[in-house]
Amino acid sequence: MKNKVLPIVSRRHFLTAAGGVSFGTFAGLANGLLPGAAFAAAPKARPSAPPPAGLRVFTCGHSFHVWAARMIADMAESAGIKGHKIAGVSSIGGSRVVQHWEVAEDKFHSKKLLTAGEVDVLTLSPIWLPDEGIENFAKLAFAHNPNIRITVQEYWLPNDAYNPVYPLETRKKVDHNATDLAELRKANARYEHDIEAHVREINQRLGKDALVVVPVGAASVALREKIVSMRVPGLKVQWRLFADDWGHATPPLKVLAAYCHFAVIYRRSPVGLPLPPELEQNREFAIPALNKLLQELAWDAVIRNPMTGVRANPEAK
Repeated sequence: MKNKVLPIVSRRHFLTAAGGVSFGTFAGLANGLLPGAAFAAAPKARPSAPPPAGLRVFTCGHSFHVWAARMIADMAESAGIKGHKIAGVSSIGGSRVVQHWEVAEDKFHSKKLLTAGEVDVLTLSPIWLPDEGIENFAKLAFAHNPNIRITVQEYWLPNDAYNPVYPLETRKKVDHNATDLAELRKANARYEHDIEAHVREINQRLGKDALVVVPVGAASVALREKIVSMRVPGLKVQWRLFADDWGHATPPLKVLAAYCHFAVIYRRSPVGLPLPPELEQNREFAIPALNKLLQELAWDAVIRNPMTGVRANPEAK
């Protein structure tokens, strides 16, 4: 339901004004059971830069990531990017990447599509390392498409802690409002270090930087710091980002994550895109200033991390 009070620019009106072209929406996305530095003003994308060509994106993930496939497609459409395609989705609740690799009879057709060279971007979201599935997918994808990019999501830490153990501590009680954000930032830095060391090792064995990271965790910490300092329109407490103790995301955190993925996949800023449906259709979050802040935080996190492969100025050499 749209907020009739706030001056919202709808995605449809944005596309009409920008001359964007719509395409078929993705249906049947399964819901799984689970799954830096201080913020600075983020540079906007060059207005004169033409939209890039659309990419074929295959997503493997759990409930801390899998919903991003449709959201990225919506954002690409809003940005006037023609030809973006959801090549496929492998959705397994609470999954490690290797579970997507080992799925019986290639149920989600990931190996078939990668072998055929029909994927431009493969998105992965490990929970904890080790996870041999990351390298298994990278080797297969790279062998059949040397230009493929594989994104590895650095997600927000479940339970607000870096405790890489199995079974997952999904029933642990956590008060997200009471979390020490300085300690959380340190924990996220340790997590990033481990993920990025693994990504570097795989890239070295491939002989090319085919894998990049998506720093969702860093962006989420920056957002939470702003909430605590009362600088986030519509969000007064950190708990509004989460649906439960474990850390499943509410719309603002999902949108932040999706903007991070959009920025890494298309190497361009999301700043200036209209309200996505996840905010526009939710009266509580249908706030243009909130949307702009999420875009800026996502872009800032992406350009600050060199392992995203994204520069602040895409034209810089």
